[in-house]
Amino acid sequence: MAATPSKKTAASTTKTSSGSPANPLAAKPGSTGIDPRGPRFGAVITFVLLGIDVILGLTGPSVEAGTSWAVRVTDPAFILLLVITLIFAWGTFAGIQRHPYGVLFRTLIRPRLSAPTELEDPVPPTFAQLIGFVVTSVGVVLALLGVPYGLVVAAAFAFVAAFLNGVFGYCLGCQIYVLLVRAGILGRTRA
Repeated sequence: MAATPSKKTAASTTKTSSGSPANPLAAKPGSTGIDPRGPRFGAVITFVLLGIDVILGLTGPSVEAGTSWAVRVTDPAFILLLVITLIFAWGTFAGIQRHPYGVLFRTLIRPRLSAPTELEDPVPPTFAQLIGFVVTSVGVVLALLGVPYGLVVAAAFAFVAAFLNGVFGYCLGCQIYVLLVRAGILGRTRA
């Protein structure tokens, strides 16, 4: 008797009454989806790197006012944030399917896991990469301008988002994408 309600619950979580997917991040029928564990794997790597960057930023010259441009661009925190920004750019412009962490996940990790229960639409995680790119780019620019703590604050914001995705599976950028689609700002095609 207990098996019947769980079957009904499983069916109700996959479709709404209109027949559309209940999960707004799920891949659309007939489209190629991605394993949702891939972006989460990448988020773990990203939050570790961003955590290191925040620590380097707090202990390096990026928090001091009046440092020279040469000191700022050779600061390990600046170099690491620049590399992270370039990785976000790669995911943004080449797509999440071609992201270096996604390739690493597909070749080394996914073959050792069971198949995912649901595939995810690649557009929201790619949009999340764009948000990460913008946030870390702001940190790079603030560091170049010599704004004390600018690099650290930007890296900390990106760290929080990557941590939420990597540890809890909550992708802030994906949720922002869904809200923008629901508001009619993104995702509409013109006839």
